[in-house]
Amino acid sequence: MRLHLNKQGMRVLGVAESFKQGEEVSLLAGVVMRGDLVVDGFAFGRTSVGGDDATRSIVSLYRRLKRNDVNLIMVSGAILSLYNIVDIDELAARTKLPVVCLTYKETTGIEDSIVRHFPERREEKLEAYRKLGQRRRFKLSSGFTVYARTAGIKDGEALRVVDMFTMQGSIPEPVRVAKLLARAGAGL
Repeated sequence: MRLHLNKQGMRVLGVAESFKQGEEVSLLAGVVMRGDLVVDGFAFGRTSVGGDDATRSIVSLYRRLKRNDVNLIMVSGAILSLYNIVDIDELAARTKLPVVCLTYKETTGIEDSIVRHFPERREEKLEAYRKLGQRRRFKLSSGFTVYARTAGIKDGEALRVVDMFTMQGSIPEPVRVAKLLARAGAGL
């Protein structure tokens, strides 16, 4: 995997999603951002609400960018669009990039919710959720805490990248900008 933490031109693809209640499709936004926090490209994609295509949708979004200079994919959450679970190991393998999925609150998990919302498909959803493993707690230099699941990168390196791209608070800029784009686009 190509990760160059000391490289000035390091680029991260930040991915976030947004959808309206009752919709069957969620809008994905991907933002390529350089280490100096300059936006260097973006793309949109779609994933199904409650479906099983989040990984495939992010891979497709990445490929649509046609960029071989992206060094890492950073996703706002490993569970998108009402339990559409990202297989972070598969995402890393298919893109040949390290992956960091971030959340911002400590939780006890979502197994009960999966069982309640997906009675017929609960076993496959639970298996995908359990495959994610435990989140790790990262304390940022901003003083805030994030929780991460990673693939293809060591925790210390992941923390350095997240810290490098976080100007304030707990949300790294590539993900923050992707969230803004996704929300604006979903509102159309």
